[in-house]
Amino acid sequence: MTRYARRDMKPSSFEYLAPDSLESALASMAQYGSDAKLLAGGQSLVPAMNFRVAQPALLVDLNGLAELDTIRQSDDGELRIGAMTRQRRLERDPLVAQFAPLLHEAMPHVAHPQIRNRGTLGGSLAHADPAAELPVVTVALGARFRAQSADGQRWIAAGQFFHGLFTTDLTPEEILVEVALPALAPRTGWSFMEVARRHGDYALMGVAAWVTLDERGICQQARLVYLNAGDGPVDARQAAQLLQGETPSPASIEAAAAIASENEMAPVGNVHASVAYQRHLARVLTRRALMQAFERAETDGG
Repeated sequence: MTRYARRDMKPSSFEYLAPDSLESALASMAQYGSDAKLLAGGQSLVPAMNFRVAQPALLVDLNGLAELDTIRQSDDGELRIGAMTRQRRLERDPLVAQFAPLLHEAMPHVAHPQIRNRGTLGGSLAHADPAAELPVVTVALGARFRAQSADGQRWIAAGQFFHGLFTTDLTPEEILVEVALPALAPRTGWSFMEVARRHGDYALMGVAAWVTLDERGICQQARLVYLNAGDGPVDARQAAQLLQGETPSPASIEAAAAIASENEMAPVGNVHASVAYQRHLARVLTRRALMQAFERAETDGG
């Protein structure tokens, strides 16, 4: 029997470049601009090309750039992570576990091990899927992203990087090269929770939370950021503000969960979860995540 491949399962023709330096990659992006696409892990781009949703004239493969595959701590305590660092490495690296425990906790929720073996930090962030875990975690942590082009570089706050559905602040000539995570203050607690039909599926709802307490046990800072609750990471600032200046209590936690789930997100629902159910999940997850984060803060992150 003769088998014929479906036309829409094959990418359109393109040129392929595997640069051996960041400078070479940047030069190609400067020349081709929006006609070029960057290949990192390929977990999202390759299917899009096969379905011809993406039809780049040039594919720039970044996998040979070892300079973008790094994890280090800077002199000021920031954790610096190269954009080509594999997600599986983030899951296992002791520096990530020690200095970015929220990121460490979220990593096993990202798809499946086979995906994490190839997927990269920068690839996930630049793809800007509203159901992805890594954009939410970086916004919650107040990360900074270093974007570079042939003309220079700039730092972008994570909260200003994501513009909407699959849209970021990167220009067509720029490459996301590094992520900087600030050092956590003492008495900081964190939690990442999500609900999916099966482990590794897209989450129906998820939340990243962190809180910082002072010596008296009063909440000084709080952050609540949600995935699959809008067209990008949803930063529930009103709910977080409600917690600040207060001693954690079931009442304050419940109030924050109610405000975040009812007033600060816009889930769209899907075949697996109605909007009402997504809001219910957000409320329950917020309550549980905050309880865990406050407990960890009280034991200084233990």
